This record gives sequence, structure tokens and C-alpha cells, in this order.
Amino acid sequence: MRRLAARLLITGTALAVGAAAASCSDAAGLAYAQGATRPVAGTTTATATVPASARAKTTPVGPVITVVGAPKGVKAKAGILMDVTTGQVLWAKGATATRPIASIAKVMTALVILQAGGLNREVKVPKSVTAYVAKYDAEAAGLVPGQVFTVEELLKGMLIESAADAAYTLANAYGPGLPAFVAKMNAEAAHLGLVDTHFTSPDGLPYPTETSTYSTPAELVTLGQIAMSYPVFRSIVAMRFYNLPKGDGHGHYFFSTDDELLLKYPGVIGIKTGFTNGAGHTLLFEAVRNGRTLIGDVLGSPDTGPSAGANDAAKVLSWGFALSQSG
Repeated sequence: MRRLAARLLITGTALAVGAAAASCSDAAGLAYAQGATRPVAGTTTATATVPASARAKTTPVGPVITVVGAPKGVKAKAGILMDVTTGQVLWAKGATATRPIASIAKVMTALVILQAGGLNREVKVPKSVTAYVAKYDAEAAGLVPGQVFTVEELLKGMLIESAADAAYTLANAYGPGLPAFVAKMNAEAAHLGLVDTHFTSPDGLPYPTETSTYSTPAELVTLGQIAMSYPVFRSIVAMRFYNLPKGDGHGHYFFSTDDELLLKYPGVIGIKTGFTNGAGHTLLFEAVRNGRTLIGDVLGSPDTGPSAGANDAAKVLSWGFALSQSG
């Protein structure tokens, strides 16, 4: 798993390919990706350092996709699109700019839990979850304190329904407690070399501020690739719904996805949506078509409706799949 982090971090040549098609890429952005530092307007000032092992890989492996133009009509403030097989960046807009990511944070929560193991472990919903959900007016599955679920069932609620009460319950058990769990999330981000990624919650809720949990388009692609290498994660985020019958310790639940890209765009196999007032609509996605797999994200799509992120992602994917491949 760890080699994926080095392989997927943006290299100078790959970003240069994407920059040719990007509306917001420039020479300064390329230097930043190669290890220099610069402030990002309107975001947290951060340092992006690509490990030497990543910088050494300067050409994609395998057939090269010929990049022509850029996707049109994309309203997201930042984003990226990459070919999974080769690591070639096809399009980038603000690829190294830090932005709030909303519920995409749950991808890291799932990764930390999957690494710890224990999918069949039974976890009791804590009493404190009710006040937590109410305080932040969070998206929730309506978990009842005292009920018992397996870790895998809670992961499904968290990733399909984007349920903050499921994320809270898992973090409380695996920390133990939220502060300890968030520390594990940030430790894993550092271990993976995601130097411009930071978490303050297991669910991406905007506290203590709207911009406290953040990442970059480039680093989210790395995180997404690593998470998707886990078969359990991959299978869950591909689900449009999940029916959990009443069982020992819990009632009946029905989890349904709010990812309209997954619902409507052929070939999409995941992975996670998000929204807060500060982040706008965010979407980390992966899709397969004609033997080609593309992964990408859009951050900061305007709040014009629940389809905003999906609409931007669909435009990026359709453009990317239309590009020709050589070699």
C-alpha cells in the first residue's frame, strides 16, 4: 500500500502535462509541485514537498494519453484528473492549493479503521452521539444510542449515507475518543506524505472553523487510490444503497447514497461526496470505461444544488475519456 503514496504524488513532468490543459496552472505551480513553497491565495499557507522517490519518476509508465484542450464549463474552484494505470495527470486546476474537503474526510477515517482491522467487531453507539449530531446539524443515519453494530455495518452507513453519527461512533471506538482518533488520521496523512492535508474531525464537519479540515486535489487523489486498494472499501463506495435488516442489538436501517455521479454516470465505481458552506460541493471519484480507469476530484463546486459536484465531475470525466491514447 505504501508504495502507492510515492507513485501517486504529482511529479514535475506529469503536472506539466496537466498544466497544458489546466485553466489555473502556471510555472509557479509547477515549481511548487517539485518541492518549492508558495502561499495559496485565500487558503492556509503550506509547504508541499514531493519525496525524492516520487520526483525521480518523471515520465508516465505505459501508453500516454494525448491531452488536447481542457474540460469546459467546470465551475469547481479546484480539481484534478489522473489516469490510474500510468499516473499521468490529464487536467489540473489549483492542484496544490489547500481547500476544505467536507465529508471526503471520511475516506481517511475509513482507511485508519481498515488498517486497524476488526470488521466484525461489535460497537455500541455512545449516548454522546445525539448531542454531537444536533450541535453541528450533521447528516446522520439516525443511529440510536445503546444499539450495537459491526464495524463493517457502520462503515457502510458512513460511506454510503455519509452519516456523521456512524463516523463519530467508529472514531469513539477506535481512538478511543475523537481527539485520539483525529490524531491517528493526521499521523497517517503524514506517513503517506500528505503534507498539505489536515483533519480536525472524523467526518469533515466545519469545526472549529470552515477551513480547519483541508487537503489539495493532488493529495486527495493519492488518498483515494490507497483507500480504493482495499477491497472492502472499494465494494462499499460502489453501493448505491444498503438495506440493513433488524438484528441483534439494532433496528432496521436503509442507507442510500447522495452521490449523483454514482447514480447517473456510466462506469463510476465510487468514491465520496461532501458539502459544507465553506467547502462548497466536493467530490472524489473514480470511473472505468473501455479498459481505462480515471480518478479525480473537484473541490468548491458552487452551491447551485446537490448535483453541482456531480455535474463538474461528469464534465471532467467525459473530457478525459474522450482523449486518445498512444503507444
